[in-house]
Amino acid sequence: MAVAAFVAAILPFLKTSSITHAPVVAAVGARRGREREPCMGAGPVAVETRQAVLEVADLDRLIATLREAGWDVLGPTVRDGAVVYDRIERADELPAGWIDEQAPGHYRLRREGERRFGYTVGVTSWKRFLSPPRARLFAARREARSLELTAGPEPATKQAFLGVRPCELAAIAIQDRVFLGGAWTDPIYRARREATLLVVVQCGRVGPTCFCAAMGAGPHASAGFDLALTEMLEEGRHWFLLEAGSARGEQILARLEVREPAATERAAAEAVAQRAAAQPGRPLETEHLATLLRRSSDHPHWSEVARRCLACGNCTQVCPTCFCTSVEDVEALGGGAVERVRRWDTCFSPDFSYIHGGCIRPSVRARYRHWLTHKLGTWREQFGTAGCVGCGRCITWCPAGIDLTEEAAALRSAARREERTHADA
Repeated sequence: MAVAAFVAAILPFLKTSSITHAPVVAAVGARRGREREPCMGAGPVAVETRQAVLEVADLDRLIATLREAGWDVLGPTVRDGAVVYDRIERADELPAGWIDEQAPGHYRLRREGERRFGYTVGVTSWKRFLSPPRARLFAARREARSLELTAGPEPATKQAFLGVRPCELAAIAIQDRVFLGGAWTDPIYRARREATLLVVVQCGRVGPTCFCAAMGAGPHASAGFDLALTEMLEEGRHWFLLEAGSARGEQILARLEVREPAATERAAAEAVAQRAAAQPGRPLETEHLATLLRRSSDHPHWSEVARRCLACGNCTQVCPTCFCTSVEDVEALGGGAVERVRRWDTCFSPDFSYIHGGCIRPSVRARYRHWLTHKLGTWREQFGTAGCVGCGRCITWCPAGIDLTEEAAALRSAARREERTHADA
């Protein structure tokens, strides 16, 4: 095949199109009636907020309506003793009556109550459906004396995420900035993101490893979604306050033929948000944190963390915002065909920072320091926000129980001790 034809075939996957992207508005902090932008590729659209009452028995009708509109519904379900996100077709596949126990290095499910969304967050994030763990960039097959190219992954299908938590909504907005907000955009992510409808479930409880409030990412979302649900289970009545946050969400809500809530029902839903916001969560002092981490790059505390860290990469795999990938060529066993594949990688792997002559970050100390400093510090320099939404997954799924909020606090305490020593000298 001529070089020009080869380049023409793979060029769409090596550079962006000329379409510009308007950044997604923040997932939290907006007021009702403000501009919202749940859809990609278009500017913010002012949508008049509409609320409705959805009885728990009508969850099946919501799922069926989404499916009838052409959306594959992905939601939380219980598998192998954990809440995971997968394709669902009925409401009885939701984790009804399950609640999660989370702590550093600890995760368990137990039965409690009847809530359909009583857990905090699933084991893995929605990231895997927008930026898949393995994606084909292109394939090549040798045919006689020619080379046949197949460009790109399979076309994106319409998908509705049911059960997105406010912190996860904020994480999607962060990845939007990473993959779509700059001069170069990711066509795989863009195609999947444009084909995604977001149904948020507001948090009724803050988990023991959550620190979303400290990161400004929860526990309540008021913008950036298509639909939002607030689960209500009080005085023997089980229902949801359903809110449309976009034109697409309004269309779905109109097809459900649901009634508007009474003033008392609106007040009850507001009370749920207030109670969740009052729950403490894990503390993390974020003021001047980026500066603190930059000035602490040589602090001996990093070595203390490194003695515990296994460099397994669990934290990056469950994180909803981490985006490190590698590209590799995979040849068929019989020869004659090859695929270029992009797959998830982790900055905890020594090979990830390898260049000719050696590894840039050869020690666990250097790799953990890079990860934490990027998440809570230098990410702001790149994308204008922190790279963490406080979902707590990295704490829960660390085999050594390392807690990044405690590590940040330890560095801050050490810095304050040094300041007092200098002041007394």
